[in-house]
Amino acid sequence: MWSYTLRRLLAAIPTMLMVITVCYLLLHLTPGGPFDSERKVSAAVLANLQAKYHLDQPLWQQYLLYLQSLLQGDLGASFRYADWSVNDLVASALPVSAIIGGGSLVLSLLIGVSLGITAALRQNSIVDYLVMLLGNIGSAVPSFVLGPVLIIIFAIVLQWLPAGGWHDFELRFMVLPMALLTFINVATIGRVMRGSLLEVMHSNFIRTARAKGLSTRVVVLRHALKPALLPVVSLLGPLAITSITSALVTETVFSLPGLGKLIVNGAGNRDYTLVLGLVVLVTVLTVSLNLLVDLAYAWLDPKIRY
Repeated sequence: MWSYTLRRLLAAIPTMLMVITVCYLLLHLTPGGPFDSERKVSAAVLANLQAKYHLDQPLWQQYLLYLQSLLQGDLGASFRYADWSVNDLVASALPVSAIIGGGSLVLSLLIGVSLGITAALRQNSIVDYLVMLLGNIGSAVPSFVLGPVLIIIFAIVLQWLPAGGWHDFELRFMVLPMALLTFINVATIGRVMRGSLLEVMHSNFIRTARAKGLSTRVVVLRHALKPALLPVVSLLGPLAITSITSALVTETVFSLPGLGKLIVNGAGNRDYTLVLGLVVLVTVLTVSLNLLVDLAYAWLDPKIRY
């Protein structure tokens, strides 16, 4: 297992290098630049700006300078946010996305697994139909529709919660965005858990356990739960990335100062270093979470060997 982990970590280096290279080339080959705006600047000012950020050098030299800074842990200076580095921008936005996305993922896992188990054990009952209805709604209705619906109900009609904004991690500002992400993730986890547990409960080793006279509770918790969790574990990596970094619609709807807002602003402003810094962050998170998912697979099923 340790050798497998080391191989995965070493393989992450060329993966990250390839992703950074492709993104770097796409950004620089796209027409326009970070200083192209409606308000034109003089040629002298533009030349000074390009010299400051090394944009007057050949592309390959800019790329090597960026890699050198990246190896030192420096994501570079933002082209559009004066006096702010990309490290500072990411450090201020990441906690917001991590709290909202991470909190919603934990709640989704607890609620989704519980609903999936209940629906599987009570197949074709009202509870089962309600869980499947919840899963279909969460999968079919997009988040940019569910978000405004939550705002209309809980912020405008009932006036229980604020419609958006952020006030230094105050709980009432977190409830609606976390509820939206939790609902979407529960819909996916609940359906997957239900189908997986139904398949496991019809396996031969479950029939053997029942034939020994074990209760349903013991059969589920001791014999069926671990193998049934394998498909759910495989979802955690993509769901974690989506909840933390790709909750773009959620952060836009609720006006959250998270990574989604930085991605939109960086892409719109052609802020090369900001976009590349976020790409590096997402790549590191993706590789790390996928590795953790693979290790969790081996823990849940000892037959799996890498």
